[in-house]
Amino acid sequence: MTDTPPDRLSLNPRSPHFNADLLQRGVGIRFKGQERTNVEEYSVSEGWIRVAAGKSLDRFGQPMTVKLSGAVEPYFQDSTAEPDEGGDD
Repeated sequence: MTDTPPDRLSLNPRSPHFNADLLQRGVGIRFKGQERTNVEEYSVSEGWIRVAAGKSLDRFGQPMTVKLSGAVEPYFQDSTAEPDEGGDD
């Protein structure tokens, strides 16, 4: 696998941008420099994320989402582990 997350990814299995293998690996999102844990979908090239709008559901039972624009930085969570710089134990 590559160490670069895809340009667009969704948590919704109905979406054409859904990829279970990548989601299982763990993808983190930094949006405008802050960690976001409630992202439903993102697009790096278009510069937006979708987040749930409270507990509201649409007529199909899916969470209502809001699109926020800004700088999106996806990363794989397993690659963020810092190497141990500990001394001689």
